[in-house]
Amino acid sequence: MNVVVVGAGLAGLTAAADLVAGGAEVTVIEARDRAGGRTHGLEVVPGGWVDAGAAYLGERHTALTALLAELDLKTTPATVGGAARFALGGEAGTGSFPPLSAVALGGLFDALEELTAAVRPDAPWLSPGAARLDAMTAADWAAEHLRHPDARLFFPLFAGEMMAADPADVSVLHLAFYLRSGGGLRYLNAFQGGAQEDRVDGGAHQVCLRLAARLGDRVRLGEPVRAIHQDATGAEVVTATGTTTRADAVVVAVPPRLADTIDFRPGLPAPRSGPRTAPGCAIKVHLVHPSPLWREQGLSGWSVSADGPLPSTVDDSPANGAAGVLTGFVTGAQARAFAALPRHEQEERARAQAARLFPGLPAPTAVHVTDWLGEDYSRGCYAALFGPGDWLRLGPRLTTPHQRVHWAGTETSTEFFGLMEGAIRSGHRVAAEIQATRRDIHD
Repeated sequence: MNVVVVGAGLAGLTAAADLVAGGAEVTVIEARDRAGGRTHGLEVVPGGWVDAGAAYLGERHTALTALLAELDLKTTPATVGGAARFALGGEAGTGSFPPLSAVALGGLFDALEELTAAVRPDAPWLSPGAARLDAMTAADWAAEHLRHPDARLFFPLFAGEMMAADPADVSVLHLAFYLRSGGGLRYLNAFQGGAQEDRVDGGAHQVCLRLAARLGDRVRLGEPVRAIHQDATGAEVVTATGTTTRADAVVVAVPPRLADTIDFRPGLPAPRSGPRTAPGCAIKVHLVHPSPLWREQGLSGWSVSADGPLPSTVDDSPANGAAGVLTGFVTGAQARAFAALPRHEQEERARAQAARLFPGLPAPTAVHVTDWLGEDYSRGCYAALFGPGDWLRLGPRLTTPHQRVHWAGTETSTEFFGLMEGAIRSGHRVAAEIQATRRDIHD
């Protein structure tokens, strides 16, 4: 069996590796000049790597941890001791918890957990009240249910950190499903013991690089796929370079909005995205120092701010001590505004905010900005945001093959949707699906 895999991210490369192990002839076609998809490493100093894309994992991410072990990659704790910095409507202060009403935040989390518990993680469109929840944005829900100003202040910061979402972009059903799929609100939101407990030592991009290296010349880079045409005997995958590759089956492992730019013949019975499907609004800013100097002040590097441009920062310093790195996350509506600025102004604003949050810290020696909104072959990050109506319209067909075309990617996974774990699980699923189809044909 000949299989073409479109996309050399975690999902596509996982599927390709499984299919090769099962005896298939596989070609992976990637639009970028690199493998990795929404994982991407930056060498900020010689030997010092940080994650410009997906980064974190926890103990429940069993497919990812198994793959790390197979590839001989290690993890390093993401948690750093020390106090946090908060700037939530006043002067920046230091503490362990946000200086907001504990009762208000507790009420917010209780309401979110009640929503989350009612969603079917395997089929959110079949959840009780799914039509009502899918018609309402998370911003509408917040306006209706959150009374305390502290809860209203914190909710968009929470949605930005968890999902890279502006609450106006996602349906309540998607918000609740995302939290349920990822292991629950408290697991997703936690460093120690949660979904953000560890990082891959040296960068998560190494997973894709090592998988691609194993596949060797089966991986073709720099070839955006423009068309997939099927007939009774097979499928033809046509790239922007004019290359046509024949296959018995095709795996499309790219985000939904990107999949909809491909010319499918026969056409898809329904698009992969809808008019309200939004890109994940995430920009990462890395502020590089000779060492993590904030630790000398008893600070962890974690901050939360209601004033832009960086709603949050974390200490992402390489474990080998090569540098100190504060990583700032620009998410949601702030990401769109930040993306519109010239690069020099982005860097200036990030430096200025870091100076306000961490007074006495020397200016960074370098600032790196990775704008996922501007990435043509990602269409946002962490994952596509399902807006009102999307789950009822798109959900039932997310994994249904279109004749010889099969679907992978973290957006097709009802387990750990939007995370590296979800991408890898989708790759395993689609490879098993194709292998089962092959067995049925031969039987």
